Amino acid sequence: MSVMARKAVVFVTGASRGIGLAITKLLLTDFRANVVTLSRSKTPELVSLQEAHSESLMNLQGSVTDEAVVKDAVATALTHFKHLDGLILNAGQLEPMGKITSPDVPLDAWKQHFDVNFFSLITTIRAAIPALRISELGGRIVFISSGAATGGTYAWGPYNASKAAMNSLCRTLAQEEPDVTSVALRPGVVDTPMQQLLRSAGAAHMRDQDHKKFTTLAEEGKLVKPEESGHVAAALSLKAPKSLSGQFVSWDSEECKPFRK
Repeated sequence: MSVMARKAVVFVTGASRGIGLAITKLLLTDFRANVVTLSRSKTPELVSLQEAHSESLMNLQGSVTDEAVVKDAVATALTHFKHLDGLILNAGQLEPMGKITSPDVPLDAWKQHFDVNFFSLITTIRAAIPALRISELGGRIVFISSGAATGGTYAWGPYNASKAAMNSLCRTLAQEEPDVTSVALRPGVVDTPMQQLLRSAGAAHMRDQDHKKFTTLAEEGKLVKPEESGHVAAALSLKAPKSLSGQFVSWDSEECKPFRK
């Protein structure tokens, strides 16, 4: 099969719901790619996708914090599809919320957060990078980041710090792995379960003005649809140019205009 004829293969973490689920669906339907997902749970939506795309989608279950699970998942993807061209690092969590000095947020909670939001990135990159380096389609990594990486929302200490660390990792990886294009993407305030959690539980920890900003966006129907920024993430995993490697870009920026639906 020629380079141009073969289907791309993309590995997606955190695909069971929200933007990860939207990305997976778009890769299958709009980009006709083969997809391997790794998630803690298999939601009904993900199972339905598997049934509809039995030859193109492989759903694997496990925690991204388990190095053995991640290595096995990448190996399974390569055994099944023979190639790996894109990696989308979407697994993450918002909790715990609370002030940096709060005794209600123990250090162990910070460490658990970083296991999910940061150290799992390193594990997954190490497992996937040999295949991405030799991808005939050009290996690409998309880090699903956040405006929190450059902001500093009150009571979001772990999340702010982990997303900033993610962007730093992306910049360094771009320098160390010139054959792979690495991009950190700000997907906007997306209508996902994380936003629902923020609206329901955030008031107990956040400043009123910060919490109100998010509740107002939801009330006014201004949250970004997962399919909107998800399309940009999917497109970048297959088509991101070298000029974007190491950069932190917003889904609605001029740089991402060619990748929007």
